[in-house]
Amino acid sequence: MNAAPNIYGLMAEFVDHEQVLHAARRARELGYRRMDAYTPFPVEDLPEALGCRRTAVPLIVLIGGLVGAGGGYFMEWYSMAVDYPLNVGGRPLHSWPAYIPITFELMVLCASIFAVVGMLPLNHLPQPHHPVFNVPEFERASTDRFFLCIEARDPKFDLSATRQFLESLKPEAVKEVVR
Repeated sequence: MNAAPNIYGLMAEFVDHEQVLHAARRARELGYRRMDAYTPFPVEDLPEALGCRRTAVPLIVLIGGLVGAGGGYFMEWYSMAVDYPLNVGGRPLHSWPAYIPITFELMVLCASIFAVVGMLPLNHLPQPHHPVFNVPEFERASTDRFFLCIEARDPKFDLSATRQFLESLKPEAVKEVVR
């Protein structure tokens, strides 16, 4: 690894979403694995070009939904059939159709809470500061510019070779990202 210890990576600035998509694909083809793109709107096929893997959020949501549904059903069953049995209109003590609304509502509530709480650590949030914020031009990432950052921790990263590769993609600029 040929990078100064305070270098986070190199970032190329592009004007068009097609350019950043092409750059991400080329970088992936050349063996770069630790990179990220910053765009003002979602770019189709960009996650695949960056090599993003599937996330664990759907599994976390499923677990939350099962916990909520099971907890809601158990809560109603226990209170109606075990703790305070009350025979109303000759119905059985375990009348499961009456439990469906609360079971469903708690399933949705717990699944959404698990989704938010699970998504935060998976996205490394909260993160009030990121090294790319040190590049003054990066503020345009939310309006009209597209950025590709190759991180220095990438095994293939070499400061001069990576800079040369990024410049060959014809970006507006290539900047060093410092920590």
